[in-house]
Amino acid sequence: MSNRIILITGANGGLGQAIAAAFLEESPANIVWLAAHRRRDKADELATANANRAHVVQLDVTNASSWQQAVAQILSAHQRLDVLVNNAGTHDDALLAMMKPESWREVLSVNLDGVFHGCQAVLPTMISQRNGRIVNIASLSALLAPAGQTNYAAAKAGVVALTQSLAKEVARIGITVNAVCPGYVDTDALAALGEEERKRALEKIPMRRFGKPEEIAAAVRFLACAGAGYITGSALKIDGGIF
Repeated sequence: MSNRIILITGANGGLGQAIAAAFLEESPANIVWLAAHRRRDKADELATANANRAHVVQLDVTNASSWQQAVAQILSAHQRLDVLVNNAGTHDDALLAMMKPESWREVLSVNLDGVFHGCQAVLPTMISQRNGRIVNIASLSALLAPAGQTNYAAAKAGVVALTQSLAKEVARIGITVNAVCPGYVDTDALAALGEEERKRALEKIPMRRFGKPEEIAAAVRFLACAGAGYITGSALKIDGGIF
């Protein structure tokens, strides 16, 4: 295929930006759609810097109708959609005994419902193409759940299970579905940690450093490439050796 059409959610954040850059670097023929919702300043900047190769689409990942509209916009422009990266996410950490019900619902809605709606929105097109790549961004918290993240860990564990189940459903029609499970990655979210928290986090990592967004993006790009066609239903941890 001379060019691929790629949709990335959460494209205004550091990880989404790195994933978009990886696909833009992969081939000058790739076209990347950057999905954003409440904030889109960085997505707009990336689209402006890559005129005709990157476009911003408004998308509320928790809303099925919003997904249908976004996918319809992409199909109207290109008549195909080859890669979906479900990267949008949020967290609102608290001990379960003190967790507000709205914090539970919001984290589950964005992190898990958003992946469900996204996969359901793109599957008809990928099935008709008999080809497609879906990469879901889970978290190390899905595999090694920490205290204080019952909502986030449950949501991301759900993403891993959804990935494995869906992979079996579409394996015979040329669609692969995989997840990546990053550990500590040096993004804006990690920058919010205090100095002592960062020190304690580093002590947990055998490599004694945080991951780079580009390192996660490289794994996503690989799972979406033709050479990874026999990999499906996987949950790849990228954590510097924590687990």
